[in-house]
Amino acid sequence: MTLKTYIIFLAALLVSCATPRHAELYVQRATLPADATIEQRVDIASRVVPSEQQLAWQSMELTAFLHFGINTFTGNEWGDGSDSPALFNPTALDCEQWVRTLKNAGFKMAIITAKHHDGFCLWPTETTEYSVAQSPWRDGHGDVVAELRAACEKYDMGFGVYLSPWDRNAPCYGDSPAYNRLFIAQLTELLTNYGRVDEVWFDGACAEGPNGKRQEYDWEAIMATIRRLQPDAVTAIMGCDVRWVGNEGGLGRTTEWSVTPLTPASYTAQRGANEALGINDMSTDLGSRDLVARATELYWYPSEVDVSIRPGWFYHAEQDEAVRTLGNLVDIYFCSVGRNSVLLLNIPPDKRGLIHEVDAMRLAEFGNYIRRTFATNHIVGGDTPWRAAKGETREYKVRKARMINTLLLQEDISRGQRVEGFMVEARINGSWQYITSGTTIGYKRLVRFSDCRPERIRVTITGCRGEANIKAVGAYYGEFAPDIERRFRLSDIDTASWSVVEGGAAAIDGDSSTAWCTEGLQRLTVDMGERVAVAGFCYAPATDNLHGTIYNYRFYISEDGQNWTLCDASGEFSNIMYNPTPYYVRFGRTYEARYFRLVPVCEIDGNDATTIADIGILLR
Repeated sequence: MTLKTYIIFLAALLVSCATPRHAELYVQRATLPADATIEQRVDIASRVVPSEQQLAWQSMELTAFLHFGINTFTGNEWGDGSDSPALFNPTALDCEQWVRTLKNAGFKMAIITAKHHDGFCLWPTETTEYSVAQSPWRDGHGDVVAELRAACEKYDMGFGVYLSPWDRNAPCYGDSPAYNRLFIAQLTELLTNYGRVDEVWFDGACAEGPNGKRQEYDWEAIMATIRRLQPDAVTAIMGCDVRWVGNEGGLGRTTEWSVTPLTPASYTAQRGANEALGINDMSTDLGSRDLVARATELYWYPSEVDVSIRPGWFYHAEQDEAVRTLGNLVDIYFCSVGRNSVLLLNIPPDKRGLIHEVDAMRLAEFGNYIRRTFATNHIVGGDTPWRAAKGETREYKVRKARMINTLLLQEDISRGQRVEGFMVEARINGSWQYITSGTTIGYKRLVRFSDCRPERIRVTITGCRGEANIKAVGAYYGEFAPDIERRFRLSDIDTASWSVVEGGAAAIDGDSSTAWCTEGLQRLTVDMGERVAVAGFCYAPATDNLHGTIYNYRFYISEDGQNWTLCDASGEFSNIMYNPTPYYVRFGRTYEARYFRLVPVCEIDGNDATTIADIGILLR
């Protein structure tokens, strides 16, 4: 052995001996020994880290959903797969307008609904005739996926695809092997023909097929296809890289752990693990010490917060006045990105194939607000890394006479998520005052407090798993953005002259904050007092308590209150469990009527109850 080789060997040996065993990191997944103590388990949890793909995804912070398809032209939220492809005909589709709008607002990726539950494909697939190839748009030669991919490449925007596992048009759905082959063929087209894909998004929607059998998805084969064709893509919701936050309201948990024993849905071999722990996507606690103490495995499985800028997920003209306000979007940003999550905001293109002017204006306001708020860090040295154990503090000088009301904290998550608690104090007029505190930090934590002009800021780590790796601390000032109540037009005609024949008056009082609640599946019958041409109706569920919310229904009209006609409607308030906002149903024709009747067929959880916050009649 030469002297040089010996020196290198000796140096390596010394480093190995000096490096504690707990420095080992577990990328994305770690197994907990059955005989491990709680201290050992927490130590392992502190050393679970994201994959490179997960780390890149988290740094995007703002991503966009683009719900666009046959539902855009029918007014449905969930189509049933029977609508003619001829209905799909955007008059001015411009994917570059979509991407420019998003880019200017600070978004880093756009995810397109390449296929929703109705089965209509936005690309000319070889797997079905239910696609843009059978539509009049671009004379049947159009490809929305290709146009969006080209726009994303031009403007350096990330690109993702949503492919609904549930397909209400495919005849083979329910014949599990046959449909899995079709689904993987569709996925293969999307992941082969359109360049780099950054995120593949699946929800868990599943039902019975035409043969009466419930479809069983082959998630192992689906995930293997993605890893083979797009190894750098993250898989979301039904994948193993990104999990659903558990609601569609834009709310991350106040304690949001990326390290969790929640087993991803695609890990079919581990089915039952979540039930054994008593947890699911919607559980409040997904990472506490108590869960770690009982778990057998841990995953780096970060949260994605999906929410729509409108009440619905697809574009509906009647919701143009119900687009989220700037104040509401800012609140959502702080409750998603500011709570260790990535925000996936849905912005649905309209029938022209453009992001509507109202949405575009609100996105511009939102982007400007975020840039303006975080343009200047008012403390000195906030970007200096800090390795802190429980109880340790660090002080930061605030630039002279700066007003602040917002604090930013970040961990270096490439080395794990470890902070369990923190407190922030401000030195004002020579004395320290408490201003805020919290639990987890993770990739980013944002907290707001009352305006103040401190000389210094002091951050204390009040709880920690080992030593935390604080990456950044920032103090900012955000202007007040009022959350003006969004306006929902529930009825095209005045309800003051209506009278209830069967049911409760609270269902027609024009006030969605009150509701008619009753046990049993009870119908509501209303006399409108005069004949009108009914083109549809609006059902508003109670948002404070979903018990009794109608899922399946029948809607009838009558001219005399004796003879009734069943209206042509889907009979389903799709997605109302997760998005309990006013639901608009249009019949595609008008019915002359003085009376109407809403008959609940099934409640969202199968309960024997009925709740109606409000109901309205649509004339167009």
